[in-house]
Amino acid sequence: MVASAHERGITTLTLDSPANRNALSARLVGALGDALTACAKDPAVRAVVLTHTGNTFSAGADLKAPANPYTFVALMRQIIELPKPVVARVTGHVRAGGLGLLGACDLAFADRTGSDFAFTEVRIGVAPAVISLPLLPRVEPRAAARYYLTGERFDAAAAAAAGLITEASDDVDAALVPVLDGLRRASPQGLAESKKLLTVEVLKAFDEHAEDLVQRSASLFTTLEAREGIAAFRERRDAAWVR
Repeated sequence: MVASAHERGITTLTLDSPANRNALSARLVGALGDALTACAKDPAVRAVVLTHTGNTFSAGADLKAPANPYTFVALMRQIIELPKPVVARVTGHVRAGGLGLLGACDLAFADRTGSDFAFTEVRIGVAPAVISLPLLPRVEPRAAARYYLTGERFDAAAAAAAGLITEASDDVDAALVPVLDGLRRASPQGLAESKKLLTVEVLKAFDEHAEDLVQRSASLFTTLEAREGIAAFRERRDAAWVR
């Protein structure tokens, strides 16, 4: 479910679960966690690029075989605490929980024409609870309010303006060339210590709010509205509350 390749200090981890559009199943979350653990231990790895097969970076939570929310929180924290930069490379759709994965990365680059984003939780009767841990400290507040509350789809340029991604580019691989070159030239200690400075506020959010948000998320999924919203999503119809 996660392919790994290494070239000149950069390990590329590719989400490869096309059957469910790289949804965050227990298996995918576990496989990515294992791959990141291996990267942390390998002195040959200077930085990690996280990318995907197909036209979807991640469709969000796998509603059929979901990861335990504590495990997913641990995965996001693992990315943030990894002593090596993690760079997201996006050339497709990112939805719901997939945005939490994106928000945990240190840098994120997206294709301007092929990428789009949406916090779809509100449309199925829940909220982007646990993914708020890495996102709210980083995303511009007015943009977060708009996209959390409407669930509307937005493009890479809007994502960059909101602070969700680092850059929207017509050629994402060309945009990554100077970034990866810079990471290769940086010392391992310099990268690790610089990353610690950048992640203080994000980790503070995890320390203070993770338990509450996991519990809140779990309780929302048991409500009648959430059951109706999930059923409507699966049946490709409007939920009962749509006017």
